Amino acid sequence: MPDVEFTNLLAVAVIALIAPLTLGLAPAARLPAVVLEIVAGVVVGPQVLGWVEVDLPVSIVALLGLAFLLFLAGLEIDVHRLRGQVLRLSLLGYVVTLALGVAVGLGLGAAGWVDGPLLVAVALSATSLGLVVPVLKDAGQVDTTLGQATIASASVADFAAILLLSLLFSTTEAGTGSRLVLLGGFAALVVTTAVVISLVARSRRLDMTLTRLQDTTAQIRVRAAIALLIAFVALAERFGLESILGAFMAGAVVGLLDRDSSTHPHFRVKLEAIGYGFLIPVFFVTSGLRLDVGALLDDPSSLARVPVFAIALLVVRGVPALLLGRLVDRRSVVVAGLLQATSLPFIVTATQIGVLTGLMSPVTAAALVCAGLLSVIVFPLAALALLRPAPRSGVRAA
Repeated sequence: MPDVEFTNLLAVAVIALIAPLTLGLAPAARLPAVVLEIVAGVVVGPQVLGWVEVDLPVSIVALLGLAFLLFLAGLEIDVHRLRGQVLRLSLLGYVVTLALGVAVGLGLGAAGWVDGPLLVAVALSATSLGLVVPVLKDAGQVDTTLGQATIASASVADFAAILLLSLLFSTTEAGTGSRLVLLGGFAALVVTTAVVISLVARSRRLDMTLTRLQDTTAQIRVRAAIALLIAFVALAERFGLESILGAFMAGAVVGLLDRDSSTHPHFRVKLEAIGYGFLIPVFFVTSGLRLDVGALLDDPSSLARVPVFAIALLVVRGVPALLLGRLVDRRSVVVAGLLQATSLPFIVTATQIGVLTGLMSPVTAAALVCAGLLSVIVFPLAALALLRPAPRSGVRAA
């Protein structure tokens, strides 16, 4: 075997095990495990204790974790619900988000806090769909007008933010115009692939074979989904785009084709087991290991960026929720604003790309990630507190 040590990966895996277990033993904390994973990574990493470092095995697994995180995010999108007035309001809301984000980015740039105002605007424009959906499920709001509008807004924001990040801030040297052409070619191949898979899947013999092999050691559906994920990631990189776009589109295609799960009810559970059981926690712990919190703590002015970014996140993603006032009541508008402003995974991804491209300093990246941590801790709890007194407030009385 090659001379590679797995000590650091073992430490990261242990942290990934202890974080949700600790929260499970203290349910009153009501924190997403991702928060504890990132914080634990900071504590054991080079910035504090120096026990764990990011070596080759950790980097590879963390990269796979990022791909799987975006894959599962794409899988959450239900294109059949993105229609009508809800879709129009979601698209308009994202336009408002970008306008507010650019204004905030320019203001922070004038203050000398950021080097890439547009990158900050894009980083603030996403919503963590994977964190918002569980909150709505816990409150029994998924199928209400509030739930559907919030999920649609988060879906549009996630897709648009990933698209803009890949188009405008790719680490490749191609210009924006060239990347736009490449993006069109990539989209055409994605659509072609989806159509071909859909046509092939209509074969009764193939369907019977998939059903027979899906719960055996072959796990054929899972293997097919992972093959599609890797293919789209490789295809995106070949077109000079960010790999996260390929991962997200792979999840969206699988979600679109997987409309009838009656013959394979455990398919998505298996995919989530791979992602949330191993790969994704490693990505978040590794993000904590790479987080430059030392620079924040050394300079009070740098630390002051954290609450400013948190407020900016609430403004950029929360204010567009006012557009939902024609669908839901005022309390629900506030709830939608808080949930739409909940964002962390995309911020982590965007800041890493910003540091690599030189458009964002490590201090600014750390402050943005910390602001994302605050949003994940505070905003969903506040939304749940508003939902408990009136669990059916998401539906306006006729």
